Amino acid sequence: MEREVAYRKITELRKELEEHNYKYYVLAQPEISDFDFDMKLRELEKLETEFPEFFDPYSPTQRVGSDISKAFEQVEHRYPMLSLNNAYSEGEITDFDSRIKKLIDEDFEYVCELKFDGSSISLLYEKGKLVRAVTRGDGVKGDDVTSNVRTIRSVPLSLRGDDYPEVFEIRGEIVMPFQVFEELNKQRQEAGEPLFANPRNSAAGTLKMQDPSMVASRKLDAYFYSLMGDNLPADGHYENLKKASEWGFKIMDATQLCRNLDEVFSYLHKWDVERHKVPVATDGVVIKVNSRRLQEELGFTAKSPRWAIAYKFKAESAATVLKSVLYQVGRTGAVTPVANLEPVQIAGTVVKRASLHNADIIKNLDLHLNDTVFVEKGGEIIPKITGVDAGKRHPMAQAVEFIEKCPECGTPLVRNEGEAAYYCPNETGCPPQIKGKMEHFAGRKAMDIDGLGQETIELLYNQGLAKSIADFYLLKKEQLAGLERMGEKSAQRILDGLEESKKAPFERVLFALGIRYVGETVAKKLAKELHSIDYLRLKTKEELTEIDEIGERIAESILDFFSKPEHIEMIEFLKKQGLRFQVSEELLSDRTEKLKGLSIVISGTFEQHSRDELKGLIEQNGGKNAGSISKKTSYVLAGENMGPSKLEKADKLGIPIISEEEFLKMLGDS
Repeated sequence: MEREVAYRKITELRKELEEHNYKYYVLAQPEISDFDFDMKLRELEKLETEFPEFFDPYSPTQRVGSDISKAFEQVEHRYPMLSLNNAYSEGEITDFDSRIKKLIDEDFEYVCELKFDGSSISLLYEKGKLVRAVTRGDGVKGDDVTSNVRTIRSVPLSLRGDDYPEVFEIRGEIVMPFQVFEELNKQRQEAGEPLFANPRNSAAGTLKMQDPSMVASRKLDAYFYSLMGDNLPADGHYENLKKASEWGFKIMDATQLCRNLDEVFSYLHKWDVERHKVPVATDGVVIKVNSRRLQEELGFTAKSPRWAIAYKFKAESAATVLKSVLYQVGRTGAVTPVANLEPVQIAGTVVKRASLHNADIIKNLDLHLNDTVFVEKGGEIIPKITGVDAGKRHPMAQAVEFIEKCPECGTPLVRNEGEAAYYCPNETGCPPQIKGKMEHFAGRKAMDIDGLGQETIELLYNQGLAKSIADFYLLKKEQLAGLERMGEKSAQRILDGLEESKKAPFERVLFALGIRYVGETVAKKLAKELHSIDYLRLKTKEELTEIDEIGERIAESILDFFSKPEHIEMIEFLKKQGLRFQVSEELLSDRTEKLKGLSIVISGTFEQHSRDELKGLIEQNGGKNAGSISKKTSYVLAGENMGPSKLEKADKLGIPIISEEEFLKMLGDS
């Protein structure tokens, strides 16, 4: 075949196959049989092999995935992937509606969407082509799983039409349909392999497989629910989803525009029943303000948007028998009772265990061994015992009594005043606490040490090679390479990961230390305010509680941590290994106090800087970013299309409104 004829035929086949792919996987309206589709695909594969100069990474033949294994690269999200606040009753939805009406003074609409139970994904498109697919991760950065997502046939590699933005992101959920899940478990059962727990875990696990060809065989699906970018077609979220559907994205037909709260409640009632007919797992409804302009005006809290909420369907429940109670010790020493149950199926999952949370729960339930108990999946994810059928209890049944000593090290348990949990105080000698702290330290959100997962840490601990986080930095290659299932390559990977961890910024090192109540957000706050571990050590309780968002409980925990000589000794050792216990000179040199004490609200769009860049400048110069206007607001930094209700509120409270140019002059930049 001549080159020109081959090129024309290849182009025609690609176009035809993509059209059939779209009709089959997105519209669910196939026009040809699977056999005919496969024959055309084989013809295309043959032509592409004969004429490799016409290779195209967006060809339908490239969806199968190669068998090349690779580690996932970490990618920072341009727009953070925040979680949503949850609601479990119509009253909480009414409260959500009231909060919004207090913040905006104009009519608005809601969009209701089914909440999928899968794995969140963010796709980047440039000039109509899929460029990157990134998992949610920690919300700030995630794993680049582009090779795997390209195998999902409901994800368009090239967009339809020509009226899409040059660059935009679309968020969605990767799911495993029930039918695929059941077929997969049937195959695993026949092969004598352990069954997967539920479609959600199966989808998430498949997405993180190292072999894209295996991912392709799992037949994942994808639904999309949010567009993000600077030049989207409309202000309305619903209208943008309609456009996305035209470009080839799979948008759930159940998505509905609601003019008021009554229509929202009608939607909830309908889909609480109808959701069981949907071919994939759903666990609720997401309710969003439709206008993107109003979304921007409403803004965000530290963890979630103010303009959206997730309504969770009432959990499914079942009765089963309590066989025994085990006690687990966490890295902080907290002891959690866990119920072992007769296996029972709830919401598509076989449940064998349920958390009992603490001693008070056990006491209030009046639990006895072999009781018939009622179990439900809270939010349809975490199993819990909600009640007991006392009428079925054997008269000689033994009451469940909370233990008095640590099940791991035998140390008497303690319970702090005002707290529900019992703790093992032996933090330096209790194995699960030690290993838990080591896992926390090496974890992705902390030091992110490649190769130091739970199993490896367990192995190092059992072999006596690491009994604390400090011991990580004393490991030798020959020690690691000699371990079971390790080898020189894996050993070097761990050593490289340890070396790389020395570049982690101070706030992550502080979080990694595992100080009780000092999570990621608190660690960032302390690092920003105090700049070094030495300044933090010198602070009194009163001085700590003066820092924004630092309460008495956190302050007391910090003081307790630094009161122990072994912690000071560990920090000094880690300093000598090169870990960063202060904010870098480069960052400090860029910081000023030009905006110290000022609370600034940003609204609108700007010419010279993005909103995120302006927020960074405010923090860098000692100011505070505020999400909404109040009497404490110092300035409103306003760009084009400032929300009218914010403008009205600023005028009413007499808050000065400044332009981008005026703001930069305050910093001395213009």
